[in-house]
Amino acid sequence: MTSITRRQLLHTGLAAGALVAAKGCGAKDVPETSPKSPEFNANKTKDVTLRFIGTGVSQANEIREQAEKDLGFKIELRALSTEENNQIAITQPQQYDIFDGEYFSLPLVVPSGNLQPIDIKKIEAFDQIVPLFTTGKLYDGAPVNTSQGTAPQKVMYLKDQDSSEFSPTPTDWATLIPFQYNADTLGWRSDLVGKAITSWAQLFDPEFKGKTALLDIPSIGIMDAAMVIEAAQLMTFGDKGNMTKAELDQVTNILIDQKQQGQFRAFWKTFDESVNLMASGEVVLQSMWSPAVTAVRARGIDCTYGPLKEGYRGWGGGIGLSRNLTGIELDAAYAYLNWMLDGWLGAFIGRQGYYSAAPEKSKPFMEPYEWDFWYEGEPAAQEIVDPFGEPIAPAGAVRDGGAFDKRIGNIVCWNSVMDEQTYLVQKWNEFIAA
Repeated sequence: MTSITRRQLLHTGLAAGALVAAKGCGAKDVPETSPKSPEFNANKTKDVTLRFIGTGVSQANEIREQAEKDLGFKIELRALSTEENNQIAITQPQQYDIFDGEYFSLPLVVPSGNLQPIDIKKIEAFDQIVPLFTTGKLYDGAPVNTSQGTAPQKVMYLKDQDSSEFSPTPTDWATLIPFQYNADTLGWRSDLVGKAITSWAQLFDPEFKGKTALLDIPSIGIMDAAMVIEAAQLMTFGDKGNMTKAELDQVTNILIDQKQQGQFRAFWKTFDESVNLMASGEVVLQSMWSPAVTAVRARGIDCTYGPLKEGYRGWGGGIGLSRNLTGIELDAAYAYLNWMLDGWLGAFIGRQGYYSAAPEKSKPFMEPYEWDFWYEGEPAAQEIVDPFGEPIAPAGAVRDGGAFDKRIGNIVCWNSVMDEQTYLVQKWNEFIAA
């Protein structure tokens, strides 16, 4: 692949295997296999092949290899763009067994009826999933904003076993089982900006004219733009995750005006584009993803992914099951869901800057200093490396934004599919073409 998105980032890792990366690069001497469900019989499923579609972290060869080793059956990966992933999930149900997608895509995918409700009673660690997904709370009293956008708990449950309708309250039937999520913000070249970056509004700062960039994926880029516009006090929104036509018109006009004034250097679609723009110095401030900042740092370049006073944009992803899965293939799929939450996978993606859906299960698979850095916001007791052994933070460094509760507790809107989605795409394309 010549270009990769955030979710395809891990494809660029060395094919040496995740265990080698984990053990040989300073990570904990973790168990080579994960515990399996007592009901799971690897001998019965050894001839099974599960076909995955998705843009998620589970599309990494290192993860596939570890899952196959632990579970005994084959996994076939197919990495797609978000749009392609949703389209196949909706229109080609015979082409996949496992759907790896984001929660904000579910209002498009679930009504097709191509995903079967997941019986949460078969998910051994379901009660250890962070309540952000199951109840909408991070912990009692946490100031998580779940009102703007498609917060995961809004689309977490289905009404019953035969339903394709979301339930506003918990049931025994889930749409996806989550495994990764994060809080997104702006990234910048600390050595080039020449001032403190504290607000989304600074993407429009005239001092950075011609050196800023926006993410060119309409559903997400429009929300980053809204964060900037609202922070700059150019307009306010009822719900940045579900804008009206009038709001979309106004946002488009503001963006076109900024573009015509020369504020933007680029509009990137892929992970590597964002990395190269930042690493080259062509862009000094832009929409960014945590692993992209990590990749820039791995080149020895000073890049920051910091907390901004207005908060973060949140997203979450998980695994869903095709309606066509039955019998032994369905048993294998549930075995994968349980393996996914057992801890190894959570530790692997944790070293990339993502969060595990069941963090306490992942903790034993990480060194204490890794856990303290990624989850507790503590200074690194020693050098921090990514899953592939590349140094990304020196001893003494603190994770941008600090501890888990502080970062996730400061999410103010979530990725979403808006009611006016078609109009949104039309207006975004108008801006890009202006």
